[in-house]
Amino acid sequence: MASGLFALLDDVATIAKVAAASVDDIGAAATKASVKAAGVVVDDAAVTPRYVTGFEPKRELPIIWRIAKGSFFNKLVLILPVLLLLSEFAQWAITPILMVGGAYLCFEGAEKLWHAFHKSDETLDDQAAEVADTAHEEQMVSGAIRTDLILSAEIMVIALNEVMDETIWMRAMTLAVVGIGITIAVYGVVGLIVKMDDIGLAMAKNSQTSITKSVGRGLVSAMPKLLSALAVIGTAAMLWVGGQIFLHGLHEYGMGGMGDALHDLAKNIGNMLPASGVWEWIVNAAGAGIFGVALGSAVMLLLKILPVGHGKTAH
Repeated sequence: MASGLFALLDDVATIAKVAAASVDDIGAAATKASVKAAGVVVDDAAVTPRYVTGFEPKRELPIIWRIAKGSFFNKLVLILPVLLLLSEFAQWAITPILMVGGAYLCFEGAEKLWHAFHKSDETLDDQAAEVADTAHEEQMVSGAIRTDLILSAEIMVIALNEVMDETIWMRAMTLAVVGIGITIAVYGVVGLIVKMDDIGLAMAKNSQTSITKSVGRGLVSAMPKLLSALAVIGTAAMLWVGGQIFLHGLHEYGMGGMGDALHDLAKNIGNMLPASGVWEWIVNAAGAGIFGVALGSAVMLLLKILPVGHGKTAH
């Protein structure tokens, strides 16, 4: 079943195969992991910047570093040993765990949509006070690390599936290589994105050439709009990635009718248009996103009905 995230992460599977080929190739595989991580950056780089939007510039990189450390912890301390144990003793449990994670992403995305359409009466001063609050920063960092946990689990599972026949030690080294390489690539790009306006400001102030000054001013002008757009894309990414994970899980259990129908529709539409692969991906992602909204909304409703969901607020 074709889907945006799994198509984008096909290269991760290739990295895993290369890493497992020989212990001597681990270093080379790590380099390839960083270069090939562009597919993952599409989702993570879209999701993460919204967690630092609105903070003072001096807090942006420290916040990203905290999230990156959380991502390393997710991959190497939480996910890696759990996947190794599951791969040895309970392979059947991997798919339902991923489906729960996908449902959580859909819930997060649907919750963001709900609050976007039901904006509060907060003034700019109220929002500024909230951003300056230490508790708010803690909440945003925690939310980013939780989201990263789901995306990281998906990446690591794809890598694991490609080396399932290897020894447990080779599996461990492969997962470590993929996890480290992708985390460095993702959060390096995220850090560059959120600091691009500062880079542009320095270019505009300190450059000796008019062209460089113009480029710098253009960066300063464009970055707020880009960050706002990435915040929207980040929410959309939660929905389409979560929807794809859940649909893929249903497919694994022989209930892939909805996913197969979406795949066939995307293929048929793509065949009628130029750049068919691009349109096929767009239709798949849009369909998974719509499914994600429905699933996330259902989870929201369930949490409001159940006692455990009472009093939950979105961040």
